[in-house]
Amino acid sequence: MADRSPRPVDVVVGQNVRIGRLQKGLSQTELGARIGVTFQQIQKYEKGTNRIGASRLQQIAEVLSLQVTTLFDGAPSAGHGPTEQTPRYLLAKPHALRLLTAFSKLNDEVSRLALLHLIESLSRIATRRRSRTRNGR
Repeated sequence: MADRSPRPVDVVVGQNVRIGRLQKGLSQTELGARIGVTFQQIQKYEKGTNRIGASRLQQIAEVLSLQVTTLFDGAPSAGHGPTEQTPRYLLAKPHALRLLTAFSKLNDEVSRLALLHLIESLSRIATRRRSRTRNGR
């Protein structure tokens, strides 16, 4: 029986579809309507659960105004899989692109630094909470 888990290249292509869709300001429903599939299918493509066929990949690239090859950016080469901390992986996380876009609009370096410190502090708190939960405290 074949392994049903997503392959690394399918995950990367899906992440790139999501990033391109968000950059274009499209919902999953809108992208799906433009290429003739449901939003659920777009969800599966973006998670890498379902592979994207060549003609569908071309349609997606056209709607997102991207080259097909762009959708493969960061794909693993022989023996090198993607890591979960690459910028591409992190950018595909919910709200990450919105956060980065808003951050880039801040012209005041003091505000940028204050926001960065706030986010880092929240991250440390969340990490400590997860650690305590795992350790049964």
